[in-house]
Amino acid sequence: MQSVNVSGILVENTHVRSEYLHREVKVDFFLPKNVINPSDMSLLLINDGQDMEVLGLESILTQLYAQNAIQPLLCAAIHANKDRKKEYGVAGHPDYLGRGARAGLYTSFIMDELVPFIRENYAVNSFREKAFAGFSLGGLMALDIVWNHPGEFRKAGIFSGSLWWRSIDQSEDDYDDDKHRIMQQQIRKGFFHPGLKFFFQCGNMDEKKDRNNNGIIDSIDDTLDLIKELSKKGYSREKDIHYLELPDGRHDVPTWGRAMPEFLRWGWGV
Repeated sequence: MQSVNVSGILVENTHVRSEYLHREVKVDFFLPKNVINPSDMSLLLINDGQDMEVLGLESILTQLYAQNAIQPLLCAAIHANKDRKKEYGVAGHPDYLGRGARAGLYTSFIMDELVPFIRENYAVNSFREKAFAGFSLGGLMALDIVWNHPGEFRKAGIFSGSLWWRSIDQSEDDYDDDKHRIMQQQIRKGFFHPGLKFFFQCGNMDEKKDRNNNGIIDSIDDTLDLIKELSKKGYSREKDIHYLELPDGRHDVPTWGRAMPEFLRWGWGV
């Protein structure tokens, strides 16, 4: 394990052995310094940890702590590898091309290996709360894990989430948004879990596709439709759901870096 001090943040780079994934998973930890009681910290897991340097997480956290803008937060950035499109998705529900077939194994890695590793190595018996965030396909995976483990997590951050995830190709004659988008169906068939909160970010330049020709790109449509499903379940648009739409936002890491401070203030603002 390698440790470095950076402007009030301790950054640790390590590997966690996963029997589920049959590989060493690289994880970068961003810890606030001078936390007297580790149980005062919340835990934020982040998919696609390999992008954190470009995203600027280190400097974002440094600035927010310097401003006393957020509560203590241990961030664990989990690196993806060549199996990203197999490990990210909706557990038990691969898409029509079989992508996400290992999402259940990734979920087991998170719940049974990574979280216990963090508790043991950072001597935290109980975090203030736990959250999961991700970008694109990693955002879908984060939402799926939070939704299915409400006793473990309290918040989900979904940046340009792949909420189009569908069971059949949209080019099929019988394709129907209301029937074949997997995550929306999971929310619709699920139950209200008190205490869960959701942050969604989209960019008007995420993509150009508009399959229903309503003048709104698909990524925004898919996100707003999922928010509607959450609202129908009983989640409040004012208290439980935060939606950020960036007019010039693209489907890229710099855009998500621009949105990250608002997410962190929303979730853990002082």
